[in-house]
Amino acid sequence: MIQFVVEDRTGDRQPVEVPGGIGLNLMEVLKASDYTIQATCGGMALCATCHVQVLEGHDNLPPVSDAELDILDTLPTAHPDSRLACQLRVEECMEGALFRIASEEP
Repeated sequence: MIQFVVEDRTGDRQPVEVPGGIGLNLMEVLKASDYTIQATCGGMALCATCHVQVLEGHDNLPPVSDAELDILDTLPTAHPDSRLACQLRVEECMEGALFRIASEEP
């Protein structure tokens, strides 16, 4: 099992466990776990409505792709630790990470 923590928009933190090798991205896991996340483009890295901040474990994640970086650069609320949940495959590198679901407001 891969375990990480998700902080919602109200500041509540909940642990999440996902079986290893499940082949889902973080956006899909968040939606399946009933977190309010729009994911308007369905995971194509086009809309940034699955924006998360990586509060812990950022250095363990794969590097940001050019497509993801292009979208993050358009967000006024992006931080150096921002990622698109749709671009993060749930893998062992996420073990112990802390993700904050970004605000829907600019």
